[in-house]
Amino acid sequence: MYGDQGTGGLSAEGLALIPPALQAVVDSGDLSGFVTLVWRKGEIAQVNVLGQRDIAAGKPMTRDTLFRIASMTKPVTSIAAMMLVEEGKLRLEDPVTKWLPELADLQVLKDAQGPLDETYPSPRDITVEDLMTHRAGLAYGFTSIGPIAHAYEARLSSPLVNALTPDAWLTALGTLPLSYPPGQQFHYSHATDVLGFLVARIEDKPLGEVLRDRIFGPLGMDDTFFWCPPEKRDRLAKLYRAPPEGGPLEDASLPLTDRPPPFEGGGGGLISTADDYLKFARMMLNGGELDGVRLVKAETVAMMTRNRLSDAQRAIPFMGIPFWMGQGFGLGLSVITDPEKQAWMGAGSEGSFGWPGAFGTWWQADPAEDMVLIYLIQNSMPLNPGAAAELATGQRLGGRAALPVFQKLVYAALGK
Repeated sequence: MYGDQGTGGLSAEGLALIPPALQAVVDSGDLSGFVTLVWRKGEIAQVNVLGQRDIAAGKPMTRDTLFRIASMTKPVTSIAAMMLVEEGKLRLEDPVTKWLPELADLQVLKDAQGPLDETYPSPRDITVEDLMTHRAGLAYGFTSIGPIAHAYEARLSSPLVNALTPDAWLTALGTLPLSYPPGQQFHYSHATDVLGFLVARIEDKPLGEVLRDRIFGPLGMDDTFFWCPPEKRDRLAKLYRAPPEGGPLEDASLPLTDRPPPFEGGGGGLISTADDYLKFARMMLNGGELDGVRLVKAETVAMMTRNRLSDAQRAIPFMGIPFWMGQGFGLGLSVITDPEKQAWMGAGSEGSFGWPGAFGTWWQADPAEDMVLIYLIQNSMPLNPGAAAELATGQRLGGRAALPVFQKLVYAALGK
């Protein structure tokens, strides 16, 4: 599509179209700013730093700006679990009750949107694989409709700001019925939070320590954590909400704490930077190893990035859309199975994998192109009961529409 090839074999002319396209979204008032990164074939092809991390204070985005990456946390927690699988400390087929007795003897709702007292005994325990594929029957309040959504909110509090200890949270979770029997279908949920607490119990230390010892330390990810220490807070981007009715962005930042929180959510609690997450993504792209540091075997990454959802499970809409057309879900990651059919994750080759975050963050590793894309913004979305069902109608979507623009312009710079 373009002539001259620039860094990483991408067209310099094509890459040059990305900054003005993204800047237009900032100028329109839909987003405060971006940090995007394109890595290909051993080198950084492009980094874009646009807009502001703090509008009121006039602080610009910088390459080392810290972002709340939300569900981009899930693949990290999943790697920690797979490290324990390789060490024989747990198996995918193990019932989680082996370590989490709070989740024994669960009930299942007769109707996922029905009364909480109309249930039947779960036909089996949740397994480790159920957690990693979101087929545990668990829920999030924001991905659910009906009484169960409000019960999650009331008993478990927020998935992102939570004062409960892991033990107290798991005990509360065990009082709630499952939305579906384990293994039946993909239902996006607190499953990876449960996985993180399971990993922490096996290792007998907080999840943040496990991730620091096993992943962040070895990979040199010094700016990734569940709690932003005071000396780094000036680099933390504000989280902004775009009012649906229009008008300027509103500061919706999560409260900061004076010490690490007791609740370290393996499903969505991490803060990170573009360069830190690039190290994790490159490790995944390279089959579990980066710069001589191996976290898991190549066979483990291959297993994680292979679709595990059945055709019937992929036919069920996700957040109200036919999300699984052309893609599937492995162990903690989505994977493109048919680039021609998949339309909801932008662009990518067959076998590309990654996972987004609720605040608009996204990453993808593309083995066929030896490429990693990272896209960081801070666009608050509602996480209240039933919110997922309203996403298409209740949101000012200008900020969210910028992601496929970025994705498609990068692939166009490859001539695709």
